Amino acid sequence: MINRNTNNRSVRVLSPLILTVLAIGALPANAQSTSKQQERLGSSSSPAQIAPKTQSIETTSADPAYAAFRKGQYLKALKLAKAQSKKGEPQAFTLIGRIYAGGLGVKKDLTTAAQWYAGGAEHGDQDAQFALALQLAGGYGVKRDIKQAADLFEVAATQGHALAQYNLGLVHAAGTGRPIDMTKSFFWLQKAANQNEARAQYDLASLFQAGSGVKRDAAKAAHWMGLAANAGLSVAELEYGLMLYQGKGVAKDQKQGADLLLRAAQKGNPIAQNRVAKLYAHGLVFKKDVVEAAKWHLLARQRGVSDLPLDIKIARLKKEQRQLAQTKAQLWRKQNKVP
Repeated sequence: MINRNTNNRSVRVLSPLILTVLAIGALPANAQSTSKQQERLGSSSSPAQIAPKTQSIETTSADPAYAAFRKGQYLKALKLAKAQSKKGEPQAFTLIGRIYAGGLGVKKDLTTAAQWYAGGAEHGDQDAQFALALQLAGGYGVKRDIKQAADLFEVAATQGHALAQYNLGLVHAAGTGRPIDMTKSFFWLQKAANQNEARAQYDLASLFQAGSGVKRDAAKAAHWMGLAANAGLSVAELEYGLMLYQGKGVAKDQKQGADLLLRAAQKGNPIAQNRVAKLYAHGLVFKKDVVEAAKWHLLARQRGVSDLPLDIKIARLKKEQRQLAQTKAQLWRKQNKVP
């Protein structure tokens, strides 16, 4: 999922293929909940926390290899997992792949990781299938093969792997490894969305808004966008905030909408920052505060969101007001580690 800013408008499109669902070396989705990270326009989305239903070595606390891994005893975990792999334990292959992919106690080796993931995939482990698909899609440690990656996404998706379902939905939307088929894209995105994958919920809302692969439905678009926003996805907070503010597909609630816009702005979303600047500048929902408006405008403008009316409004502020706004903007960037 990618968000692009065009003429200061929020435009959603499905990405050709999300290769950063999990960083290579991260545990498969069910082995370790992926962290919620700040969404920023123009960048790939970060994983939302999910819990696909799979039987993984990572979910069995009594498993000695897993226990060692949890304690950071990676070499011991590797030794135990290799012994288990000789007995054909599918998740053991996946754990070994994880260790090599992350360089945990051993030298990082994506080629070796791919080989172990392939073993796990052959034994039917969906986490291994997904991890190998990611490496094939990105050409990490293996020759890039989008078609084979799509095949593995589908195998894992069919078993219920939420991130594989999400990626397969994107594959069908973009025609990478599969022919473009928005109906199938909708099908798999909905599967992932029903497993609480926030980016799938966001993209599903986009399809309902556009009527792509499914009949246009503003209420369902708002429903799924709301779920993604509640999961903390900042681009969804922006979109759902606007829906609430304008009463599109959902009962109008300008206060809740403005609060969501502010939440997204605080996470660094420049379009949300621009919208919040407008609210403060005109005293809409929030108490009128020209300095706060200027602060958010400066932050948004630094990220490429221009707004001539706000430029003019801020140019008319007193020198000390502009200086205070600049100081507050600099402090915000420092606190949020934004250069």
